[in-house]
Amino acid sequence: MSSKTHRDEKNFNQAALDYHKAEPKGKIEVIPSKPHSSQRDLSLAYSPGVAVPCMEIHEKPETVYDYTGKGNLVAVISNGTAVLGLGDIGAEASKPVMEGKGLLFKIFADINVFDIEIDEKDPDKFIQIVKGIAPTFGGINLEDIKAPEAFYIEQKLKEELDIPLMHDDQHGTAIISAAALINSLQIADKKIEEVKMVVNGAGAAAIACTNLYISLGLKRENVLMCDSKGVINHKRENLTPEKIDFIANTDIETLEDAVKGSDVFIGLSKGNVMTPGMLSSMNENPIVFALANPDPEIAYDLALETRKDVIMATGRSDYPNQVNNVLGFPYIFRGALDVQAKGINEEMKLAAVHAIADLAKEPVPEAVILAYNVQNLQFGREYFIPKPFDNRLITKVSSAVAKAAIESGIARKTIEDFEEYENQLLDRMGRDEKLVRMMQSRAKSNPKRITLGNAEEYNVLKAAQILYEEGIAFPSLLGDKKYIKEQMERFGINLDIPIIDPSDDDQKENRKRYRETLWKLRQRKGMNEYKAKRYVRQRDYFGPLMLRHGDTDGLIVGFSKNYTSVLRPVLEVIEKDKGVDKIAAMMMILSEKKPIFFADTSINQNPTAEDLVNIAKMAEITVKSFAIEPRIAMLGFENFAAISDTSKKVAKAVSILHEKYPKMVVDGEIQPDFAMNADHLSDYPFSKLGTTPANTFVFPNLESANLSYKIIRGMKVAQVIGPILMGLKQPVHVLQMRSSVDEIVNLATVAVLDAQRREKKNSEKNNG
Repeated sequence: MSSKTHRDEKNFNQAALDYHKAEPKGKIEVIPSKPHSSQRDLSLAYSPGVAVPCMEIHEKPETVYDYTGKGNLVAVISNGTAVLGLGDIGAEASKPVMEGKGLLFKIFADINVFDIEIDEKDPDKFIQIVKGIAPTFGGINLEDIKAPEAFYIEQKLKEELDIPLMHDDQHGTAIISAAALINSLQIADKKIEEVKMVVNGAGAAAIACTNLYISLGLKRENVLMCDSKGVINHKRENLTPEKIDFIANTDIETLEDAVKGSDVFIGLSKGNVMTPGMLSSMNENPIVFALANPDPEIAYDLALETRKDVIMATGRSDYPNQVNNVLGFPYIFRGALDVQAKGINEEMKLAAVHAIADLAKEPVPEAVILAYNVQNLQFGREYFIPKPFDNRLITKVSSAVAKAAIESGIARKTIEDFEEYENQLLDRMGRDEKLVRMMQSRAKSNPKRITLGNAEEYNVLKAAQILYEEGIAFPSLLGDKKYIKEQMERFGINLDIPIIDPSDDDQKENRKRYRETLWKLRQRKGMNEYKAKRYVRQRDYFGPLMLRHGDTDGLIVGFSKNYTSVLRPVLEVIEKDKGVDKIAAMMMILSEKKPIFFADTSINQNPTAEDLVNIAKMAEITVKSFAIEPRIAMLGFENFAAISDTSKKVAKAVSILHEKYPKMVVDGEIQPDFAMNADHLSDYPFSKLGTTPANTFVFPNLESANLSYKIIRGMKVAQVIGPILMGLKQPVHVLQMRSSVDEIVNLATVAVLDAQRREKKNSEKNNG
């Protein structure tokens, strides 16, 4: 080992110790889920109120799921006899792993966990202990129990308990690798019933994996299984019952001979046991799952260097196609718990397999691509298993498992509306994502043509791909056609959407129309016909002119230019809404608790009281367009005092708003922390905000608004959407410089909703 490698490992080991030692100790905690601030709350939570649900459960045992947390509580149980690659280190030493498993259950599927380490190696005694505590839980995840005892323990507990139970070391690996096998066989153009497979390893995971592959169509006679002594063949003696099932009628004894002419190698053993020579002896398009950790049976780079046609997965996160159990167990238990399943049967496992396999073939969300710092992910040799941070897993896998449980008759509870169930699952992942999903769902119901400027940029191209593939909008790309196509080829983005080049011959008629419009608009404002002819070849003018002529429904510009310079052509071409003197901009801040809105963040440097009135009114209309009732706080650094000039200006605006729009929920001047706190608001009973916190904030000047949202964006504590332009007759929005892909997609989604709203308004006007 080099000194650098040793130093890196030492640093990592210390970091791991520091991570686990930091306060609070451990990786999971218990927090109250019901109100507990008053004596009445406590009397309901415990004595005497708790006696009522106790008796209900006594009379109707099934109501335990109604009155307790059992239905969302899983036990992660181990005796510490096979912990990771560390072996039999004992129950207590296994606790960090079990806590970690609990953490994964919670963050990926919002399942509560108690980790339970049992100091008992005798299988029957272990079974009795687990049976004794089982009434506490909605499900049990067995973990890190050595074979062959693991097979016996799981089988007995499955027979005697009526809740979801799974030994994840067996079935988790089996389910994920089976999904990977389905997809890798498709890439290799091979059929599962025809391939020859070598399984190196004969422990709990290897046995479970092979049995599941057989249920998918693999022929048992096409399998050679190897343990530490070589091939399990008819010459072997003293085999466990599980190994006896895989005795092969062959004289082959070594792994080296076994892999010759094989199609698939499944490694569940130890590192570096497969040589380049062995890999070279496999058939065309060999499938290699080298799942030993931390060192695979053959190193990923070495395998690709040896065979360019190898289709490979490992158990490591730093290489493509990681077979990671977290793709399965949180969502399998989620689906099983939600239908109160009596167990986890083969139908449920196979449903999870196919859901995971199918997901890898769908377009990959930008959030996943960013999380893994790659430019592109699409189904193929380097991506045939979903990534662990793909949020779609919770809906795809959990729903598939729940359906399978219902259809196979193992569910106590049914789900009538799976679309609503999927929404409930997504709600578990955060309210901010819920609003974005709602917006995108509305956009998909009636997608509009959205033109994207700066289309040669990767982020813009990737956003266009997402908008198109997700059906959010009909995007078109604005810019130099030749350069855009070169960039698309460079980034591997294949899109059959319009590319609009203002200088191209096919835009000759449009240039003529647009030039006439621009000249008429600006001929008394310093522009002659020659300038108009020159300007229409510039995308900064061409885009707004497209919008004005109805050749697109919405426009997204900016990204690589100063905000003011990009906005100027827009304002010269697109008219203001009726009654609007000055336009404004608003940011949507998607916090963990609820969405909030900031205005004006980008346009008006030092608005007057009258300007603030208009900004507040435009903000009200815009917030309502997101199906949210606006509660507007007019901000100042004083609470209802109006001492400073700024506060006086805000107070004047509030007075006008109260007089002109008495039904509008707006008040101020008020400090933002007071406007966001119900207890603080109670000090001002005269306020129109009452004691319900504000969700829309109108700032007294541009600097305060812009700096506030920039701090939030920089801290990355919330997702930021905008600036959303308010006050124009048509949907056009200007990106912040270097916006992320998600920010572009979200702003384009806003543009679609904007176009839908205007279309509906015009339709109602025409029909009225």
